[in-house]
Amino acid sequence: MASASTRPEVSPLARMAIDIGPLIVFFGIYLLAGGPDLERLFAATAAFMIAMCAAMALSWWKTRHISPMLWISGGLVLVLGSLTLYFHNEAFIKMKPTFVYLLFALILGYGLATRRPLLSLVLGTAYPGLSERGWRLLTINWTAFFVVMAILNEVVWRTTSTGFWASYKLWGAIPLTLVFAMANIPMLMKHGLQLDEPKEPPVPPVE
Repeated sequence: MASASTRPEVSPLARMAIDIGPLIVFFGIYLLAGGPDLERLFAATAAFMIAMCAAMALSWWKTRHISPMLWISGGLVLVLGSLTLYFHNEAFIKMKPTFVYLLFALILGYGLATRRPLLSLVLGTAYPGLSERGWRLLTINWTAFFVVMAILNEVVWRTTSTGFWASYKLWGAIPLTLVFAMANIPMLMKHGLQLDEPKEPPVPPVE
């Protein structure tokens, strides 16, 4: 298997398809499908599962590699999506983001406790020049963010309608993640981050 340094470069379009393509498919089907909210959610869940498999296949085809984050997210989509469709119960797919957030928080928290730079292994080339302290602070921030997002997801899906939860995922959770990533940039630049030109900061693949 090719090492991280020798893997083929992935085009921005392919990277977008891998990272957010499945989410685009999920929300696209949910918004465009007809019928009650629940039936639209089931159709979107089935499409989400197919799109996630396609994203993993595309990652392997382009890089001969599937990241641990993608394995975790993809595995949860397939397991909880299958339970959603089999039992005809939307609770499983609504809980999926909670499990993803908590798993990533546990993984990053374990890295902090054992002083292993797990986040830098995932995003290392995206933050050139970042010091060890910068990576540690970024890891602490993302760990706390994932815990907060897990709590928010639980509150929203348990207390609101399916339609509101879907709207929150699209217009709440995703923008919050991007804003949080941007908010970390000033701190990172104080700890060695080198940005030749302004660009959108990468984020851990969380959905």
